[in-house]
Amino acid sequence: MSELPQVSNAEWEVMKIIWDKSPVKSSVIIEDLENTQKWKPKTVQTLIRRLLDKGVIGYTIEGKAYVYHFLISENEYVSRETENFLSKVYQGSLSHMMLNFVKNNKVTEDEVSELIKILERR
Repeated sequence: MSELPQVSNAEWEVMKIIWDKSPVKSSVIIEDLENTQKWKPKTVQTLIRRLLDKGVIGYTIEGKAYVYHFLISENEYVSRETENFLSKVYQGSLSHMMLNFVKNNKVTEDEVSELIKILERR
């Protein structure tokens, strides 16, 4: 997998809104994060600028409003983060991770049944 820019936890919160609502005005991003994270507009603007600098998002200008869109899909990032986590914590082994979750009761019986069905279809 090609190397993607590192996205902080705070930047991830901005990305979730952009992935969900793209294309989205900065005012909507700011309002959402003021309500959910209690962040000030300046904080959100700084996070948006960082994401622009990293090449993760782009923008267009509509009148006086900046409208943001993602340049890297949520699926690409989730896949990358999953691979990084597996590599770092479980030496790249999905089965070791799943066994750990099952052995430590982190997976419900319904989830185990669902996993079995998925594996049987593969």
